[in-house]
Amino acid sequence: MPGRAARTTALAAVIAATVVSMPSAHAQPADDALKVYTDLTREAEKLSQDHLKAQSDLAAANAAVATATEAEKKALAESEQFRGQVDTLTEASFEGARLTNLSAMLTSSSQQDFLERMQAMQIIAADQNEAVVRLDATLSAAQKARTDATNAASAAEKFAADVSTRKVAMDQQVSTARAKYRSLSAPQKQTLAAPTPKVSVPVPAGAAGLALNFALGEQGKPYVFGSNGPNSWDCSSLMQAAYRAAGVSIPRTTYDQAKVGRAVTRGAVAPGDLVIYYSGQSHVAMVVDATRAVHASTEGVPVKIANIDSIGPISVIRRVVG
Repeated sequence: MPGRAARTTALAAVIAATVVSMPSAHAQPADDALKVYTDLTREAEKLSQDHLKAQSDLAAANAAVATATEAEKKALAESEQFRGQVDTLTEASFEGARLTNLSAMLTSSSQQDFLERMQAMQIIAADQNEAVVRLDATLSAAQKARTDATNAASAAEKFAADVSTRKVAMDQQVSTARAKYRSLSAPQKQTLAAPTPKVSVPVPAGAAGLALNFALGEQGKPYVFGSNGPNSWDCSSLMQAAYRAAGVSIPRTTYDQAKVGRAVTRGAVAPGDLVIYYSGQSHVAMVVDATRAVHASTEGVPVKIANIDSIGPISVIRRVVG
């Protein structure tokens, strides 16, 4: 099928463009080998965040479909109610309940009777007009909801395809990075896995302090691409879980975490701030103090404390609360 062939070609192009090739098997100095591994894992982390973002977009689109579908059902139910009211008033009109001014005058037994008949006719006419207007409004609402649902379903279909495409690219890059890790020497692996002394620092009061306390408590746990805890983390899931423990909801991906709260400067960082790294905003750490941050670095490296500026080029710093 032409459509399937086109999608296959596009998928291959995405993977080829995003996956960093496995380096050649020639012997490399230890520092070079570790750098290659770091570069591979950095790209894998970015693709993992891309995949997570696509999943989030798909969930939002599916929720929009459900909301629009429910709105359509409600509008249609209301339209049936007003349709019945219009039908009843129309039948009453044909049965003579809605009299002309002349017939009301001719059949009235008194001036008071005439006034009462006229008032009744006006009430019926007003009720019917209102019912017709509301019927039209509910039908319009149902049509809009149907259009919204159709558009949301179309968007969801595209996001689903995006999820699949990005997962293939992510899986291939993660496999490449893990293969490189397996090729490292034992001393190189020990260098990556070497834990730093666990840091225990006074934390401030409030949500930021509670979040930092949680993150510090996860020191030593492993990093796994896409992991959501509690036994292993990726960079953004650790931040999300830390603030969840403090009763604050933040998004799952680094891209969205880069938008929470408010921006602060490097010189004004405070415990609990989120530091987003790289131009693509694909990594995040949490400020411990003016010089240090805690983060889930990459596979093979435990959650640990590092110098804020040594983790990578800073893109933005966000204060989630306060």
